[in-house]
Amino acid sequence: MNEEKKRIHVAITHGDTNGIGYELIFKTFADQELFDFCTPVIYGSPKVAAYHRKMLDIPANFSIVSKMDDIYEGRLNLLTCFEEETKVDAGLPSAEAGEAALKALDRACDDCRQNLYDVLVAAPINKGDMPDEKFPFYGHSDFFESRLADGSKTLPMLVDDEMRIAMATCGKPMAEVAQTINQEMIVEKTTLLHRTLKRDFRISNPRIAMLALNPATDGHHFVGTEEQAHLEPAIEQLVKQGIQVFGPYPAEELFANSAYKHFDGILAMHQEQATLPFRALAQGQGVRFIAGLPIPCTEPDTGIGYDIAGKGEADEQAFRQALYLAIDVCRNRAEYDEPTANPLPKLYHERRDDSEKVRFARPKFQREKPAAAQAEAAPEQQ
Repeated sequence: MNEEKKRIHVAITHGDTNGIGYELIFKTFADQELFDFCTPVIYGSPKVAAYHRKMLDIPANFSIVSKMDDIYEGRLNLLTCFEEETKVDAGLPSAEAGEAALKALDRACDDCRQNLYDVLVAAPINKGDMPDEKFPFYGHSDFFESRLADGSKTLPMLVDDEMRIAMATCGKPMAEVAQTINQEMIVEKTTLLHRTLKRDFRISNPRIAMLALNPATDGHHFVGTEEQAHLEPAIEQLVKQGIQVFGPYPAEELFANSAYKHFDGILAMHQEQATLPFRALAQGQGVRFIAGLPIPCTEPDTGIGYDIAGKGEADEQAFRQALYLAIDVCRNRAEYDEPTANPLPKLYHERRDDSEKVRFARPKFQREKPAAAQAEAAPEQQ
């Protein structure tokens, strides 16, 4: 490919080969208009892809390539990640399917480190099928953190049109969550959430709601001590740093009366606290986004779909939204970074009026305020 790149290059890992990954991909790119602004490249196996195409009776056309330099613009490409025969048993977990998924992930990570594509969309995997010695991770988030983040921390998020909820801990037993949470960790996670809301979602002055770890007994006092020991001091520290963060709110209070709609982002303390309300509200179109990676990385918030694999019943809407979000974030980052890419040298010393208080200074935190009241008291987003 020698012509100037005009479209966003999207790498797509094929996921569990016994699941619905190829069906989601083929159904999504049946829409020819998508090729006007992106060039998708499936990291997978031509033989496995052809098997799924025949099994599903989907008229999907793709060009087989061996490296990113050979891809065809404006059409669906399939980059061969392995040549070995892989048996497809639709709907059944298998170690062979796990190995195939891992090979695609490994090749995609190698190419990412060489800046060969712009965004990454991952089809669902089954962690239980992955070889433990090669994949000692809970899922995509910590795997990509290990392979692509260069020592930086990532933050898994759930995203739809109305909610952006991040998880301070993910994949940990509940007994370990309280031991993991401390003020420093909460400040770190919230700061990363604030940064991604500004850069990736282009929200100039984000408002963040922090969920409490423990339930509230009467709306004013929490069952445990983590809120007083860690969360409230973290909130005070973050506010002093100019980050608009409110809470901690009992989860049932924030979601039951739709108070979450007053905020641009939410920090949940553990996975269940985020996934249960999100999936109830997202109605099958949610996306998992991994904040903190050098490129936008998303995956549909769907299961592997063993129960419907090979039947043509998979709904591709969540995958389509994952694709759209990855492309939007790519564009948002470019717009956000452009003004600072080549800054002009200062021609004069800029004076600052240190007596002027920050425009969005927040009053001292008061735990007794209910979520809705705090949200209404929060300044309007600029």
